[in-house]
Amino acid sequence: MSEHEDPVAVVTGAGRGIGEAIAERLSADGWYVVAVDRQPEGIESFVSRTRPGGAEAVVLDVTDRAAVLAFFAGLDERLGRVDAVVNNAMWVHYAPIAEMTEESLDGMFAIGLKAAFWTIQGARPIMARRGEGVVVNMSSPAATRGMPGSSAYSAIKGAVSSFTWQAARELGADGIRVNGVIPGAVPTPGARQVVDDEGYEIRRKMSALGRLAEPVDIAAAVAYLVSPDARFVTGHLLAVDGGL
Repeated sequence: MSEHEDPVAVVTGAGRGIGEAIAERLSADGWYVVAVDRQPEGIESFVSRTRPGGAEAVVLDVTDRAAVLAFFAGLDERLGRVDAVVNNAMWVHYAPIAEMTEESLDGMFAIGLKAAFWTIQGARPIMARRGEGVVVNMSSPAATRGMPGSSAYSAIKGAVSSFTWQAARELGADGIRVNGVIPGAVPTPGARQVVDDEGYEIRRKMSALGRLAEPVDIAAAVAYLVSPDARFVTGHLLAVDGGL
């Protein structure tokens, strides 16, 4: 089996916002980026902008375990390696506890937590064969702070944090590092659908730096965690929140 000449990074939710910024940064750093999203438009646009032969777009429902495992098996067959997985995909619905529906809770849980299990299940044997690899999960300040209407989101991100620590311990024997990023408030198009200007002004005032985060700020943190500079960093949650 021949290996791709560049390290291979899989980025989920890469069609816009933070995921798109992560894909762009890793591509600029020399990674071959497999941009994954449920919708083709954003990831196809990303691939068209990156260096020739430096990325591919894959439309995939990361909540579908069988589809995710088949996707990684296909990558292994075609590229011979998977060096990094960035679990960025998320869907958010804010609602009081009394109004949260089963459909919304199941949807958030499937994308925000279960998908991270499936991607690790798919990537682990490929990484273990090479004796190295890295996974980056996206948590949130909401995991440790009470916020109105955020009970489901907070619970899921709290689970992501715990899962990150546990996975780091379990996968370390295979040479696989698992870390997380805790982004500050990033007013991406998707996030603005659930947080208005007033909400972002509150978040800006909470920052010690007096500003909101930009997608490139989060992408830079991910770029560090997947780089050789972080080769002895695992089980760590890196807060990129302006001192929140």
